[in-house]
Amino acid sequence: MNQLIIDLYDIWEVLSAEVRRVFSDSTVLLIFFIAPLLYPLIFCCMYRTENVQDLPVAVVDEAVCDASKRFIHKLDATPEITVTYKCCNMSEAEELLKANKIHAIFYVPKDFSQRIATLRTAHIGVFADMSSFYYYKAALLGSNAVLIDEMHTIELQRYGMEGLTGEAARVQMQPIVNEEITAFNPTGGYGSFFLPALLVLVIHQTLFLGICLLGGETRENRRALQIIPARLRIRSIHRVTLGRSLCYILIYTPICVISMWFIPRWFQLPQLGNLYEIMIFLLPFLLAVIFFAMTMGNIFVRQKLSPMLCFAFFSLVLFFLTGMVWPQASMPKFWLWFSYIFPSTPGVQGFIKVSSMGASMADVSHEYLTLWIQAGIYFITATFSLLLIKKFKFYNAR
Repeated sequence: MNQLIIDLYDIWEVLSAEVRRVFSDSTVLLIFFIAPLLYPLIFCCMYRTENVQDLPVAVVDEAVCDASKRFIHKLDATPEITVTYKCCNMSEAEELLKANKIHAIFYVPKDFSQRIATLRTAHIGVFADMSSFYYYKAALLGSNAVLIDEMHTIELQRYGMEGLTGEAARVQMQPIVNEEITAFNPTGGYGSFFLPALLVLVIHQTLFLGICLLGGETRENRRALQIIPARLRIRSIHRVTLGRSLCYILIYTPICVISMWFIPRWFQLPQLGNLYEIMIFLLPFLLAVIFFAMTMGNIFVRQKLSPMLCFAFFSLVLFFLTGMVWPQASMPKFWLWFSYIFPSTPGVQGFIKVSSMGASMADVSHEYLTLWIQAGIYFITATFSLLLIKKFKFYNAR
């Protein structure tokens, strides 16, 4: 019992010293308390409009037939597209595109009606403004919806010529009725797809950067590091790691609740999980990030501003490695294994399943176990790095 009290007192002493270090550094306070809340708010506001509607487009109709006029009328009726200009040739439409008066061009060739009449494949050209992904998506969705409906109209006409009309023609055209439902992203919006991964990466990067900044500042100034009490330099130095990690857990738990629970609900992002399971999943994620940052900060960070370069360089890399941009099944084996060095990879995958897809803890057992393994490994490396500090006397004695 006495030993337990001593252990708790040591951890409390380290925790108190780490809290003082955090609140005495204005840069770390900005990173810990402002950035994790400001970034989600900014990006959620930017991507609040999930899809572009009434995209201004131009149509170049060289066929000038009933089929092309019907296609243009249907195109203008879609919620994604508004036919703003009808041009005589492509040169006129290209000038409008260069002047940013339109964001897509639809080209109907001269042989459009002839190909339909002779049972050949007809073509319609779509030229989208690629300055924004939203422009391309709106043009593609609107045109696909019209083309599918137009194909059904042409098929009904052909079946009518063969003597099949009404319900018999519709059954022949589509013997099995299918309905497309976008699971976990009903609007099909880029924000609902992108923002959950961003929330995890913001927590990962700000926590990593803040911890490394504290380590870099102390090592750069070569002053007393109060996180290593003198009596713990000989034995039980792991209590230093536990005390420091407890400080960051206490700071980031309410931040995670706000940024990963309240903000998504505020902006009405798809959220099927409950707060309890989300926080249970985030516990090993936070521990893995903390111990990983301690290891990097204690060993590799020599100057306070060095982590800034890592933050700028690795943020985009980590997003690609999570499997959100490129599926993990298609990744080369090296990059797949390399991605699991970082807690962000299982963190993003598991959080999306729990929060956006309503998965249970059993469904994310692989990611959950991976995070605990990372936390255990990085706890050992973080403690070992403190032993290196003591051995090589990177810091002055207190």
